[in-house]
Amino acid sequence: MARQKKQDDTTEIFGLHADVIEQQITETLETNYMPYAMSVIVSRAIPEIDGFKPSQRKLLYTMYTMGLLNGKRTKSANIVGQTMKLNPHGDAAIYETMVRLAKSNEALLHPFVDSKGNFGKSYSRDMAYAASRYTEAKLAPICQELFRDIHDMVEFVPNYDNTMQEPTLLPTGFPNVLVAANTGIAVGMASNICGFNLSEVCKTTIEYIKNPEHDLLSTLKAPDFPTGAELLYNRQEMEEIYRTGRGSFKLRAKWRFDKKNHLIEIFEVPYTTTIEAVIDKVSELAKAGKLREISDMRDESDKEGLKLTVDLKRGTDPEKLMQKLFRMTPLQDSFSCNFNILIGGYPRVMGVGEVIEEWVAWRIECVRRQVFADIERKKDKLHKLKGLKKILLDIDRAIEIIRNTEEEAEVVPNLMIGFGIDEIQAEFVAEIKLRNINKEYILRRVAETSDLEREIEDLEDLLGSKARIRKTIIKTLEEIEKKHGQPRKTEIVYDYAIEESAEEDDTPDYPVHVFVSRESYFKKITPQSLRMSSEQKCKEGDEIVQTFETTNRAEVLVFTNQQQVYKTRLSEFDDTKASVLGDYLPTKLGMDEGEVATFICLPGDYKGNLLFVFENGKVAKVALAGYQTKTNRKRLTGAYSGKSPVVAMFHVVQEEAFVLYSTENRALVFHSSALTPKAARDTQGVSVMTLKPKYKLRHACRLEGSSIQQVSRYQTRSLPAAGARLQDVDALEQQITLG
Repeated sequence: MARQKKQDDTTEIFGLHADVIEQQITETLETNYMPYAMSVIVSRAIPEIDGFKPSQRKLLYTMYTMGLLNGKRTKSANIVGQTMKLNPHGDAAIYETMVRLAKSNEALLHPFVDSKGNFGKSYSRDMAYAASRYTEAKLAPICQELFRDIHDMVEFVPNYDNTMQEPTLLPTGFPNVLVAANTGIAVGMASNICGFNLSEVCKTTIEYIKNPEHDLLSTLKAPDFPTGAELLYNRQEMEEIYRTGRGSFKLRAKWRFDKKNHLIEIFEVPYTTTIEAVIDKVSELAKAGKLREISDMRDESDKEGLKLTVDLKRGTDPEKLMQKLFRMTPLQDSFSCNFNILIGGYPRVMGVGEVIEEWVAWRIECVRRQVFADIERKKDKLHKLKGLKKILLDIDRAIEIIRNTEEEAEVVPNLMIGFGIDEIQAEFVAEIKLRNINKEYILRRVAETSDLEREIEDLEDLLGSKARIRKTIIKTLEEIEKKHGQPRKTEIVYDYAIEESAEEDDTPDYPVHVFVSRESYFKKITPQSLRMSSEQKCKEGDEIVQTFETTNRAEVLVFTNQQQVYKTRLSEFDDTKASVLGDYLPTKLGMDEGEVATFICLPGDYKGNLLFVFENGKVAKVALAGYQTKTNRKRLTGAYSGKSPVVAMFHVVQEEAFVLYSTENRALVFHSSALTPKAARDTQGVSVMTLKPKYKLRHACRLEGSSIQQVSRYQTRSLPAAGARLQDVDALEQQITLG
């Protein structure tokens, strides 16, 4: 009670009301936190359709108003100070924005700031930029495409203290949102847009305007980065990014080997990393004893550009070491895309096609605004000239009216009354210089009216024609591409799946038995475990279709129903028992949706061939060496032809005989030596069994594993052949295996 009384007394003394108002946490968040979150999303972190965040736009527009598009450079501190009239977030934040837009920072393919002095490097964490009082800057030439007709094309709004006007967007003449890489972290969402080559973007946009069904990947091949490096191209990944605006792809450093000095020089790194991050990781691995091949690694970057030097120990294979570094360090890294862009004030994740579509629609509106403003100016000029035309025949009367008017304020009204013209026309006539009051001048000016009328008519036609506006946009894109386009910096590495280099093989090696079921369950069992229990457990309706005896280090090729092959090692699988179902291969290997294993092959030393038997009666013989790669690949696409469903696959080490069965109840025996091996994995093969239109090949097996008794009945001298009717004594057994 005493405590309550003391609290009441305190409240009474200070005149406070101590009533507590209960409020739901959701209501508190909505009223207090959501406005802040939306402000960060809309006004700070997420770029808009012109490709700029507000801080970047305010900086560039300030530099434009300072006359830095064509003038000399000025101190960065001066630019920062002027920008604070539009961006009141402090000089440090403004200068950091300028640094990223600067040419010497190398963060953009097409920098917007022509810089002088130390602006740091995007690929270096520790190479700090100099203070703004030491550096100088002006706008780069490409900024001409940002500010052309800006006052006609976009809307202007008051700045934060209502003392000046600033543009809501910059009327970029090209899809800068796809050219300038941009990253932003807002509240509850983020944006990460990779850059593309300007020439490719312009060409793609032109083709898209002409044909909205245009295949973007045919002209916009892949992202491009100012740091160069190599992009490991995967068409499925690119299609996903282009379609949804989300996804990732891998970047890999470029290097060369100096044989004379036995060292490696790394001269381009992925856009997502820094040289310090690479050195730190290599140092960490070296201390852990995982990189014994390197004696020293140092940063030798200079004015010529980036260079990391790696000294190798004697006997080190540079190719194998680099594959190891790619796998274990940021020298190979992923770029995760999130094309989150503000459209009409609302964040929206879009694919590349949608971004181009939105940009084209916005650019059409910009051109219309510019044409409309041009029409209004010409109409105003025409209106004034028509007033001038009315005094053409009586100049002396106009002079007399002006001379006889006692007050200056009455000159314009008197001219209006005397010639029947409006105030604007009278004001124009009254402002003509005395030296220009002659018939020659007036006739010359009046002659402009017919030209103006034709121009206005043409502009009004342009304003109402989407086709002509699109042609105008295309012409601008062609000019920009010709003027500012440059070759790609990031090299695209095609035919490259997820490539990984195996670690130094220190895995234990011991004998194992492998069992594969029809429904893609995989077991690796040691001989000791198999002796204890050999009865294999399978799901109901499933059965074991392939078995092998091999070692724990053996490689495995897993072919699937989607013409892909997954390459792995048995050491990646845990030892198990016969009494369990085993590993489900689609899950274990990260297969695509609906993809299942159809055939398992132990390639060994990659000798021999693979035989693919197709439903259309064709058989493809592919050299197993075609599946061998310098480094371990997790997945190879185009493992075999998809033109016809595959019926069976065989690993043929030594040539042998096979039996083909058709739905017409015919069988054909042929020898694999009759077929020539092909180097191309996706070859359609050659016709072996001829089939009538309504029939197909239903099964194939080795001759020694078949039930054929009368072998000569089903043999033929030449291929292709229809085979012979299957007799009861040679009937196909019910059990069908994968081969």
